[in-house]
Amino acid sequence: MPDVILPVLDEAGAIPGVLAGLPVGFTPIVVDNASTDGSGDIARALGARVVLETRRGFGAACHAGLLAATDDVVCFMDCDGSFDGADLVKVAAPVLAGDSDLVMGARRASKGAWPVHARVANRFLAWELRRRTRVTLTDLGPMRAIRRVDLLAIGVEDRRFGWPLEMVLRASLAGLRIDEVDVGYEPRIGRSKVTGTLQGTARAVQDMAKVLR
Repeated sequence: MPDVILPVLDEAGAIPGVLAGLPVGFTPIVVDNASTDGSGDIARALGARVVLETRRGFGAACHAGLLAATDDVVCFMDCDGSFDGADLVKVAAPVLAGDSDLVMGARRASKGAWPVHARVANRFLAWELRRRTRVTLTDLGPMRAIRRVDLLAIGVEDRRFGWPLEMVLRASLAGLRIDEVDVGYEPRIGRSKVTGTLQGTARAVQDMAKVLR
């Protein structure tokens, strides 16, 4: 069953619930991106494998988790309590069955889960991706599944917030079959470092714009 890579930066309040909500057989790899709130220790005490990545950046954490993974299929999910881990089953299923190479979780957000500025930025990036690649995605969300060898082969280079977009762009250029399934999205636990602030969203858009260039 898949490894689940969980990038973590100060998510102590969310970690217990996230780990408890993972489907049976899905193995968590918590990548502690230099947290200061004991996130790594909490995850380790709950039985998760913990990888330390001191280089700050969402992409750096995801890449460290990818290198640590051993299963044929890897999933990615935010560790802030905004996703229902049970949805990983339907995200991973097409990859496990050989029907898709990369499956994205398209967020269907409940009230208050997705700030307007972040939603608008995401829609623009999804539109730009469709325009450039003709991959018909509606969301560039962080819940996704792919074969480990495929992700290593496409060689994602960004180590910041451009990582999710570059992953899809490179997968498309490599001819991988990309699909999308709906997943739930709830208000996160704690304060967001990215979509919860205009500054964080602007930084993420800037990183993704660099990838598009």
